[in-house]
Amino acid sequence: MSGGSDAIRFGQLGIRFLLEGPNSGGSVAMFELEVAAGAKVPAAHSHDGYEETIYGLVGSLTRTVEGRSIETGPGEVLCIPRGAVHRFENLHGEDAKALVVITPGVLGPEYFREVADVLKAAAGGPPDVTALGSVMRRHGLTPAP
Repeated sequence: MSGGSDAIRFGQLGIRFLLEGPNSGGSVAMFELEVAAGAKVPAAHSHDGYEETIYGLVGSLTRTVEGRSIETGPGEVLCIPRGAVHRFENLHGEDAKALVVITPGVLGPEYFREVADVLKAAAGGPPDVTALGSVMRRHGLTPAP
């Protein structure tokens, strides 16, 4: 990842913010998301305070939105509306990269740093699900049941 902020890395993910909400008057936040080949990542969740739009750059990610599986590859775009339960994974043999746009720009790098801290505290074991849920809620995400 080049330019922008330093990458935040945890598990099989890399996140690098290109634009944070405060730098856009709160209207938008934007980050690159790297997902390793074969990664099965975040638990299903929703967010009522913002839309999440994903633009595929490299490789392909599988997003499950409201139970429907959707592939996003290079040049493809997907908008996840507020309140939609979703998750993603990389079911393919190559790493994937996507541009993620958050509108309005209420989600920032602090969320990902806090998640990384919870995972680091688990020292390779299962993460503290209660602590992860607390971080998610504090940043406007709702874990799916």
